[in-house]
Amino acid sequence: QVQLVESGGGLVQPGGSLRLSCVGSGTIVSFYAMAWYRQAPGKQRELVATITRGGNTDYGDSVKGRFTISRDNAKNTVYLQMNSLKPEDTAVYYCHAKIIPNTPGYWGQGTQVTVSS
Repeated sequence: QVQLVESGGGLVQPGGSLRLSCVGSGTIVSFYAMAWYRQAPGKQRELVATITRGGNTDYGDSVKGRFTISRDNAKNTVYLQMNSLKPEDTAVYYCHAKIIPNTPGYWGQGTQVTVSS
């Protein structure tokens, strides 16, 4: 069994910053890829950022230049540094991880991020 637990969400004013963390536990050797997704009310879940074991990253167009994904392989942890937050970043943010490529992977329970004045 693999579990992913997110933390770091909350309420922040526009222009502010938050750092999300996601820790993996269970029967894990290492994660092949880790990612953050988000889902706003009434919208489909969308990819925010991904990072491979080797550190290659990719970002959704709406967060490029504002968000940074990173990981600590020794701790099976992925982070999402979010800067210059906008109200449209408000969503539940989910951690996702794969141990083996081309498999469904695992999801965390989500953490709420609300950007509002």
